[in-house]
This record gives sequence, structure tokens and C-alpha cells, in this order.
Amino acid sequence: MSAAIAPAPTDKRQRTLVTPEGIAIPVTIASRGSRIGALVLDFLILIFGLIAIFIFLAFVAEGLFDEIDSAVDGAMSGAAEFLFILVILLIFMARYGYFLTMELGPRGATLGKRIVGIRVAARGGGRLTPEAIIARNLLRDIELFMPLIFLLIAPSGESGSFGLAGMVWFMVFMAFPFFNKDAMRAGDVIAGTWVVDAPRTRLAEALSTQGAAVQGTSEMTGARYEFGEEELSIYGEHELQTLERMLRDAQPEALSAVHATICRKIGWDPGAGDERAFLEAFYAQLRARLEGDMRFGKRKADKFS
Repeated sequence: MSAAIAPAPTDKRQRTLVTPEGIAIPVTIASRGSRIGALVLDFLILIFGLIAIFIFLAFVAEGLFDEIDSAVDGAMSGAAEFLFILVILLIFMARYGYFLTMELGPRGATLGKRIVGIRVAARGGGRLTPEAIIARNLLRDIELFMPLIFLLIAPSGESGSFGLAGMVWFMVFMAFPFFNKDAMRAGDVIAGTWVVDAPRTRLAEALSTQGAAVQGTSEMTGARYEFGEEELSIYGEHELQTLERMLRDAQPEALSAVHATICRKIGWDPGAGDERAFLEAFYAQLRARLEGDMRFGKRKADKFS
């Protein structure tokens, strides 16, 4: 099946993702300013979160912190050693676990990214893989943390050329997003990802449609579309929102491609010429199923869940 042909982008940040099913989805590359803002917010969240945890630990184990601070030649009690190891693990988990866990979630975004309205997306149009998320976040050490360590060492006077090397290193990687049209940092290039705008949408905001979406019956042909549990269980919230966006845009080529993809997935052969009625009925019934599951605490983020 050929992919839907997207219209020529009018915005320099407009791109098209083609999913493995051959569906063309328009996306907007996140601005460099929004990415910087999200990174600053994430660091503030991490810093204040760690401060809150350390204040709590100091309150419940004040004596052990004093023992760690005044330890001579590494001599400290077993409890103090355990607390010291716990603090190191917390810093490690905050530094790596926060970004990995949040971006591997169904939204593909950290809290900072959610606040500014952006998310990570695979450039190939598929699902974000753990390998890609790990790669782009490990590269952050090379891009940001290591040169910052050099810059922090520089004022001590014992760094030699470390300060200059750190400054050059830092400036090269910080300038990287300004020298490619997709505003990608080195981690995005290695991982095969984009950071794109993610308009705030809620499942509770239903698409206003008529005809088949309400009755399940086509006004054009009179055909009635009813889908069973097995057919509706194939897709989740992500696919529902994609279908909703396609129905809003109402591009015939895109609707035809989506119609063919869904029919192939669920094993239907309804013919051609009634694509919108079919998709409206499928949208309405899939939405009803997902909302029903949510009332019982069950959520299906996407077709992979």
C-alpha cells in the first residue's frame, strides 16, 4: 500500500512522519527555545526534588549525615556507609532514571517537555525504542555534563587547559542544534529521533462528527459498521488521537490510507467509496471502548501496550 501524500509544508518546521503502516502524519519540529526551556525546567525539577529528599533524609538521619561529613580516612559506621551509598544511588537514578523513565512512557516526554508542549518522536515513524532513548540520554553526558565538570574544575587553578577545553567542548555541542534544520542535538542524530510539538489533547474532548460516528450507519450507503471486542482491542489512545487528527484534517488521500490500514489489521473488506463513514464509526466505537476501560482503571496507551 502506498503512503498518503502530505501537502507541501508551509512552515519551515513542518515535517512528515510516515508510520510503518504507511500513514503520513504531519508534525512540527520543536523550536530551539522550547527545548532549552524544557531542559531548564527538568533540571530545576531534579534539583528541587533531590533537595527535598535530602532534607527528609537529614531530618530522619541527621547524626549519620554528620558522621559522613566528619569521617576521617573513610572511617564510618555501617549505617552511615549505607546512607552514603543510598545518596549516591539517588543521584544516579535522578540523573539517568528520570529522563529514561519519562521518555519511555506513552507520552515520550519528561515533565519539562510536557509543560512546554513538546515530545520525543522516532524519525522513522515507529515506536520509540529503549535503545533510542538510552542512546540519546547517554549522549547528554558527553554533550553537557562532562564539559560542565571541566568548567567547574577550572576556577580551582589546578585545571591547566581543562577549562579552555571544557568551554570549547561545551560551545560546540550547544551550537549543534543551530547548524541543522531539524534542531537536533548530537543525541538525536545518534538515536534517530526528533523533538516535536505535542499539542495538548485530552481523551475527554470528543471529535464532533455526524452520521456514522453517532449511528454506526453510513448515510451514503446505509451500511452499518459494528466492531467487536477483538477488532477494537488492536488499537489504543495514541492511534485514536491519530485517527481523530486525520478526520479533522479530512484529507482524502490520508483517510483512504488509514481506512486501508485498519481494514487490513482487523480483516475487513468493506470496499471503497465509504471511507469516512467507516472511520467515523470505528473512531466512535474505539473511543467508547477506551473510555469504558478507563473507568475501571485500565488504560491502553497504544497498539503495543
